[in-house]
Amino acid sequence: MNTSSTPELSVVLPVYNEAENIPHLFAELIPTLESIGRSFEIIAVDDGSRDDSFARLAEIHQRDPRVRVVRLRRNFGQTAAFAAGFDRARGDVVITMDADLQNPPSDIPRLLAKMEEGYDVVSGWRVNRWKEGLGTFFTRRIPSTIANWAISTVTGVYLHDYGCSLKAYCRDVAREIRLYGDMHRFVPAIASYYGVSIAEVPVDYRARRYGRSKYGIGRTIRVILDLLTVRFLLSYSTRPIQIFGLMGLIAIILGTAIGLYLTALKFLYGVSLTERPLLLLAIMLFTVGVQLVLMGLLAELVVRTYFESQNKPIYAVREELG
Repeated sequence: MNTSSTPELSVVLPVYNEAENIPHLFAELIPTLESIGRSFEIIAVDDGSRDDSFARLAEIHQRDPRVRVVRLRRNFGQTAAFAAGFDRARGDVVITMDADLQNPPSDIPRLLAKMEEGYDVVSGWRVNRWKEGLGTFFTRRIPSTIANWAISTVTGVYLHDYGCSLKAYCRDVAREIRLYGDMHRFVPAIASYYGVSIAEVPVDYRARRYGRSKYGIGRTIRVILDLLTVRFLLSYSTRPIQIFGLMGLIAIILGTAIGLYLTALKFLYGVSLTERPLLLLAIMLFTVGVQLVLMGLLAELVVRTYFESQNKPIYAVREELG
C-alpha cells in the first residue's frame, strides 16, 4: 500500500478510554472513507487513556499504515488532542469526530458534499440527539440548548449544535487555529475571525454502546468562562485598549462626577463628608478607572509584542490574483 503521497482527507480522532469502541469504529470508518474515493489518513490521538485504547490503536496501525497514532503523555483534554491532530494533519480537508461511535462515520460524505459548495467549515447538527428519553432532559438537553444559544448570540456565529465534534475544515483553517483550554467547541466561532464561510448539515446520532460519557452538567461553567475569552479574542484581541480603556474612562467619569457633587456639598452647604460612603465610592471608581486604562495600555504592548515577535499578521488572505 502506497502511503507516501499526501492524502486528500485527514480524520482526527481524540481517544480517551474507548478501547471497546475502537474496533467497531474503525470497522465502519475505514470502509466509509474508502467508498468516498479520495486518499486519506486517520490520526488517532490517545489522550492518556488508562485502558487498552493505545494497544488497540497500535494493532490497527500495524494492519493499515494509513492509521497514524499519537500518544500523549497524560490526559491533556479533548482540545489538546484536537490540536495535536491538527498539527499533524496533511489533508486538504480535516475532519474531526469523537471515537465513541455516537457520530456515525457514514455522515462524513454529507460534510464533504457541503464543502464542495464552497464552504470553509461545515459543522454537524445532531437533529435526533434527544430521542434517548426524558432522563437527559435536565442534565444535558437544557444546558446544551442554553449553551448553544449563548455561544451563537455572543459570537455572532449561529449554529444549532456547537457540541457536535463531527466537523470538516479546509486545511488553511485547521492550520491557522490555535487551541487552548477547552476551546475545541468554539472552533467555528474562532475561525469566523478570519472571515471563513461556515455551514451546518444535519447528521445522525447514536446512543453510546460502550463506556460512559466524559461530560456532565459541570462543564457549563467552563463553557461560560471560555465564551468570555472567545468574545474578547473575536472583538478586542488586536485592540484591547478599546475595552479596558472604555471601562476605565467610564469609571473615572463616574468617580469624578461623584467627587464634584460631594465637593459642591462641602463648600456650598457645609455638609460633612466624613460619614458619606459616596466619598469612598468616588475614590474607588477613580482609582479603578486609572488602573483599567493602564491595564489597556499594557495589553496593547503585549499584543504588539505577540504579533511582531512571531511575525504574525493581523489579517487573513483568502486568495490573490496576479
